[in-house]
Amino acid sequence: MFLKYFERLLNENVPDAGEGWTIVDAFGGSGLLSHVAKRLKPKARVIYNDFDGYAERLRHIDDINRLRRLIFPLLSATEKGKRVHSDIKKQIINVIKDFDGYINEHILCSWLCFSGQQVSTLEELFKEDFWHCIRQTDYPTAEGYLDGIEIVSESFHTLLPKYQNDTKALFVLDPPYLCTHQASYKQTRYFDLVDFLRLIHLTRPPFVFFSSTKSEFVRFIDAMIEDKWDNWQAFENYDRIIVKTSTSYSGKYEDNMVFKF
Repeated sequence: MFLKYFERLLNENVPDAGEGWTIVDAFGGSGLLSHVAKRLKPKARVIYNDFDGYAERLRHIDDINRLRRLIFPLLSATEKGKRVHSDIKKQIINVIKDFDGYINEHILCSWLCFSGQQVSTLEELFKEDFWHCIRQTDYPTAEGYLDGIEIVSESFHTLLPKYQNDTKALFVLDPPYLCTHQASYKQTRYFDLVDFLRLIHLTRPPFVFFSSTKSEFVRFIDAMIEDKWDNWQAFENYDRIIVKTSTSYSGKYEDNMVFKF
């Protein structure tokens, strides 16, 4: 939802094709922000911190699609969104165990588990009830998606200090919500208060920081500025774009893009 604002921000603050700039996508996720940054600013150095191994998934889309095509017919007798019968579940597990290609438990979980469920291993997946949530079509090719982008894989608190004193290094920060469990990420513990404070301490302009009213990020930095806590100057006079969204009729919240150049 923030892509058009992110694109506008880059175009307004990173001149021309971005020559001389470094854009550090410290919580790279699917690589979407890195992809957009490189497309808009092709001469910039774009660093995608692929801490969760997403690039590996992209390299194996053919295998992922092949496995999907093996599982999909087994779900034909189950209504979309409904629980899978135990006999069908056993057949699906056998297909997965016999598959001779790349397997990713998080993708399988999105196909076979109730919405929002997370697993970290196939063993955990096989213990869950199965649901018919599999996508109806193959994933498209990702050819060229990460072309020209530098891929690294390390914690933000070792990555960001490398560029701390570079005034033309833009920090793009889209961390997990504070105190959310990381079962879908490589790290298995929470993104906790210590992680959050470490990130706040390392943040300096220019930065773009994505957050939500699901966490108290904006309230925290407002208190930082008001009470002049450590590193408060980095956030003073920040700008903010708000997008209102919802997970359900009653579950409304705000997503925020906080930035300073």
